[in-house]
Formats: sequence, structure tokens, C-alpha cells
Amino acid sequence: MTTTEKERNLAAFSRFHDATNTGSLRLIERTIDEVVDPDLVFHTPVPMDVAGARALKQVWTVLLRAFPDLRVEAEDVLADGDKVVCRNTVTGTHQGEFRGLPATGKTVSYREIFIFRFAGGRIAEIWGVVDVFTQLRQLGALAA
Repeated sequence: MTTTEKERNLAAFSRFHDATNTGSLRLIERTIDEVVDPDLVFHTPVPMDVAGARALKQVWTVLLRAFPDLRVEAEDVLADGDKVVCRNTVTGTHQGEFRGLPATGKTVSYREIFIFRFAGGRIAEIWGVVDVFTQLRQLGALAA
């Protein structure tokens, strides 16, 4: 992998990450269309009825419906070969239904790590580990 490819991957990652912090589902979906392969392989424990880039759009639809002020702060971003790894802190206020829970008005703050594999300058594969336990505990769905 050349430095140019690494820079191109980091630029595509940054565009996607920046879009996710706008709160605009329309911009997020447009950015996904531009920087994510339509046949994206999305490895997550979230059950979905769609695949590819559509699955990623569905995730953001659900998240922004539940947490319209969602912020993803990148704590670390590392690039190696065809992969970009990001360790994030996510914050938001629960203002809509999420995982069967009606809005609580509670604020959440949890951590996650994502690995993005690039092919041809686009995100081709994503692995994610999200601290769902902390998220649900803060929403009152699990005992402390």
C-alpha cells in the first residue's frame, strides 16, 4: 500500500466520521453512497433485514431516531495497510425509541472500536465492538 492509498483511505474515513457528527441523516446517507462500497460486508451483532451499505444506513437511521444529538468522538485513529481503526467515545440523549425502550431523556456515554477495511478507496468491510452493556445500563434497561 502506498502512502497515497493510506491518505485516501484516511480521507474517506474522515469524511464518513465527520458526516456522522452532523446529525443529518440525509448527509450521512449521501456520504455513505460516496465512500462506502454498496456491497459492504458489515460484521456487527445487530440483527438486520438488509445488507451492504443499506445496513449501515439503517444503523444510522435507528441511532439518530433514538439519539438525535449523537456525537462520536474519535479518541484514536490508526491506519495500517488497507485498514483504519478507530476507538470512539459516543454520547447522546435518549429522545426516541431504541431497542424497544421508549425515550428516557437520559444521557449515555459509551465506548466503541471499529475496524474499516478499504478497497479502491471505499469502505468495503466493517467490524465493530460497541459497549452495549454500558449503553443499556445507562438507559435503565439493565441493573447497575
